[in-house]
Amino acid sequence: MSIDPLLLIVPGPEEIKTAIDPIMKHGRDNISYLYTLDAFDWSVILLYFGILSLLAILGVYRVRMVWQFWRYRDVKPKPAGIFAEEKLPRITVQLPLFNELYVVERLVESVVRLDYPREKLEIQVLDDSTDETVAIAEATVHKYREQGVNIHYIHRSDRTGYKAGALENGMKTASGELLAVFDADFMPNPDCLRRMVDYFTDERIGMVQMRWGHINANYSLLTRLQEVFLDGHFVVEQTSRNRTGAFFNFNGTAGMWRREAIEWSGGWQHDTLTEDTDLSFRAQLMGWRFIYLVDDEVPAELPVEINAFKAQQRRWAKGLVQVGLKLMPRIWHHPTLSLKQKVELFFRLFGNCAAILMIVLSLLHVPVLIVRFNQGLFHLITLDLPLMLFATFSVVSFYGTAITYRYPGEKKRLLMIPLAMAVGIGMVFSNTRAVLEALFGVKSSFVRTPKYKVESSSDNWLQVARKYRRKKGWLPFLELTFAAYFVFAVYYAFRSGIYATIPFLLIFLVGYGYIGGMSLLQDRMRRLLGVFKR
Repeated sequence: MSIDPLLLIVPGPEEIKTAIDPIMKHGRDNISYLYTLDAFDWSVILLYFGILSLLAILGVYRVRMVWQFWRYRDVKPKPAGIFAEEKLPRITVQLPLFNELYVVERLVESVVRLDYPREKLEIQVLDDSTDETVAIAEATVHKYREQGVNIHYIHRSDRTGYKAGALENGMKTASGELLAVFDADFMPNPDCLRRMVDYFTDERIGMVQMRWGHINANYSLLTRLQEVFLDGHFVVEQTSRNRTGAFFNFNGTAGMWRREAIEWSGGWQHDTLTEDTDLSFRAQLMGWRFIYLVDDEVPAELPVEINAFKAQQRRWAKGLVQVGLKLMPRIWHHPTLSLKQKVELFFRLFGNCAAILMIVLSLLHVPVLIVRFNQGLFHLITLDLPLMLFATFSVVSFYGTAITYRYPGEKKRLLMIPLAMAVGIGMVFSNTRAVLEALFGVKSSFVRTPKYKVESSSDNWLQVARKYRRKKGWLPFLELTFAAYFVFAVYYAFRSGIYATIPFLLIFLVGYGYIGGMSLLQDRMRRLLGVFKR
């Protein structure tokens, strides 16, 4: 009987286990920094730490904003004077719409209640709709005109320029010296105009922006997370920039412009998806000053649908990069801007490019775990932890500041920060797509964020969402693939005894899993509801 020679050189399961166990034990116990790396190891580690270092620079930028916020939190803007009642300027309130049949009546109703002299207030409903919104908006405007309100319905069948085009078209017939803008999902408080108008006693002021409030923040986990994201921007970023003399942008709604500032700065232009940021920076480059009112809010409805939220974030990410490509050469060569202002604007406009780095970093986690396995605790403590902790601290301090300022004493809200970090990571594929489209000049239309008049937990958005169905695309499957990848990464880290990395890996796992899973789940719920309705 012959003996297979392979049996002499191929070990069995018991032999493999006997050989591997000491190695695994050595990896867990090793604290030596003398481990020799080969070329592949060096390539992986250099790329890994290079990306971590770049992200750490963004972390420094974020921490700097937090420090500036606390330093200047009590330096609040004050108007140069107060308008006498008879000298109040004429205001035109512009309400741009596109297919907002569920919220148009709520919007107009809140605007006609604004506390401002009727003879000095004009309202324009700028409707580009192609559905039942047209009839609803027209009837609503007619109702209030019959009551003596100076309100006009302006409909365009040609959507050239999208929202920017509608605002530009409205300006042709607007009678106001000042132009206030409110999107369809907003509900301005009656004293809103009064709180902004006196800042225009200073002829150098071109725009006043109020903070966005949230009507339905407690509706779901998604809306609570959006509240964290938006408050970080509106509380920390906008306040920090405005009070340190840096440029900040009009957020497209809940603000008021001096008409002259718009005209002198080149008007509304529609070659980017963030026409508000584009105009804001052009105006400030012309010397106009802006005011931000962090303590005055205009309530708005948050998207309750994950794919609508992703589309909104994608539009903002792409638009900012487009504005950066358009204006950065002008900014960089501007004779009166300081280097600090130029660098600040670069970070603001191109910060979303970090999404690309996050995808590469995600892919590197398993190779890094394998390469770093034999290096043990020494490298982990001296290299990994400082960078990871700093990146984590920058995010925690950023969102923690916003929560602490808005909700003092409500410490439980801070528990949302790890989830917000996870969801921010989960969004990187969607935002990377937006950034790449901007960098390569891929044109896309202005994708609206549908609102369903969801104001309380008893409102069921699925009953009305079929009207504005959004394609989920292929991104959710890619996001879930990465979630599965991090399931393996967590298992490998646990099996190898690299326990300190597991909390960071779980953030990636939860982020990709939540974003991808929710996208597919909500789409499935829509489909099932559609079947039952038939």
